[in-house]
Amino acid sequence: MAPVLSVHDLRVRIGRREIVQGISFDVEPEQTLGIVGESGSGKTMTALAATGLLDAAGAVTTGSSQLAGQSDSPATQLVGARPAVLRSVHGGRIGFVFQDPGTSLNPLLTLERQITESLQAHRGMTRRQARQRALELLEAVGLPDAQRRLDSYPHQLSGGQRQRVMVAIALACNPELLIADEPTTALDVTTQAQIVELIKELQRDFGAAVVWISHDLGLIGQVADTVTVLQDGAVVEAAPILDVFDRPSHPYTKQLLEARPRIGAGGPEPAPADAPVLLSVEQLEVSFGGTPAVRDLTFHIRRGTTLGLVGESGSGKSTVAGALTGLVTPTAGRATLDGTDVFTVRGAAEKQLRRRISLVLQDPFSALDPRARVGSAITEPLAVHKLRPSGRARAQRVAELLDLVGLPSEFASRYPHELSGGQRQRVSIARALAVEPEVVILDEATASLDVSVQDRVLQLLTDLQRDLGLTYLFISHDLAVVERMSHDVLVMQAGAAVEYRPAADLLTTPEQDYTRTLLAAIPPARPRGG
Repeated sequence: MAPVLSVHDLRVRIGRREIVQGISFDVEPEQTLGIVGESGSGKTMTALAATGLLDAAGAVTTGSSQLAGQSDSPATQLVGARPAVLRSVHGGRIGFVFQDPGTSLNPLLTLERQITESLQAHRGMTRRQARQRALELLEAVGLPDAQRRLDSYPHQLSGGQRQRVMVAIALACNPELLIADEPTTALDVTTQAQIVELIKELQRDFGAAVVWISHDLGLIGQVADTVTVLQDGAVVEAAPILDVFDRPSHPYTKQLLEARPRIGAGGPEPAPADAPVLLSVEQLEVSFGGTPAVRDLTFHIRRGTTLGLVGESGSGKSTVAGALTGLVTPTAGRATLDGTDVFTVRGAAEKQLRRRISLVLQDPFSALDPRARVGSAITEPLAVHKLRPSGRARAQRVAELLDLVGLPSEFASRYPHELSGGQRQRVSIARALAVEPEVVILDEATASLDVSVQDRVLQLLTDLQRDLGLTYLFISHDLAVVERMSHDVLVMQAGAAVEYRPAADLLTTPEQDYTRTLLAAIPPARPRGG
């Protein structure tokens, strides 16, 4: 049987730089090919070029990418194809699920309109037929109350629900090929597991071939039959999935495997038994429009330790961070930092308090002003809190902070877009440390990073805690990462505490079903089967 997609010697050049370097692969019917690599490895560029979707200014694509023919028709060459040819296959014979459904879905159109568009264009359905098919698809992808949701808009859905809608749109016309480009990266582990299983089930039902793109080999181990590993736009390894896990042949593949966070790998060094409580939160409650977001939450963090705050999207984790940093007004409860009331302090005392608690957000690109150089971003808190009297002293402090997070001092003159994701997150950490805080709140601070970059940032945070005596509130949906960083763990669900115990106890002998569900959703260390 001929491959659904056959790519040979695919190359993409922008200016003098070759971004994709002679990549070849085949995708067989009902097979899943995993394409793995870090940011900048050429994964997405390869998929876009191979399917005729690449629209980068100045890009020149060469090579061959053939979509198998139908009935007696010949294969369709996608590289260099005319727009009419590409329109005939995109959405019809090739479906796409991208990383961020928030930007992939049209905010001005209902879910029905977004699903029925391709059905009417490629299958010639009437509006009534297309609406019925859209309803069937939303039910197939497990969207609750599908009938009512047809008339909903994307902003009315959670991230996981929006991604389910993207899957429904991609599969609307029963495509022969599904391109899934980091479709679960921004999702919590349980929703990720649901989307993985959903695509597997739909692949079995519809018989589609799948190209699954990810930076996470652990995830690829759950979904792929074969793997192509990319580094700097070139293939460094291509093999069946179990061979890659059991006998990786290239150092880069070994590096990706070793960088994966895994439950059971161990946590931080034990904290002193007599470490005093630095941050205490008691019976915290937060509501939005009368709807409870955090309910009767109590926890304590000892000085120099890390509390891991865990839960799915919507569990209230980030709301807790907002309450502690003054971004959200609590409805009830009390929080004290070494005796100072966090919620009621005002005036000069409040400004002093804000110095003592810093926040690092998930997306460093949106957290940094794109128009400000790195040096200015780090200098700003120094100026606001008057921590250095002169420009020269501030510039020296910026250099010290960059060195502290492992970046050269010349990075002070760069803009955020000139840095990688990991470098931007290091700048965000340097900015947070500029005010010399006692507590650093890390809100999914490594969730958007490649596994190897994440590994380096986690090691940096560990070193900073040891050297500076920092206290962390580490918010994450990834229990493997939480285990590595945390002395204690608090699991949240629907705004309330489910389980709160020392990390080693909670992660080895969970007492609650919800905690067990979170642990079960973590990709296994080795693919099952084989």
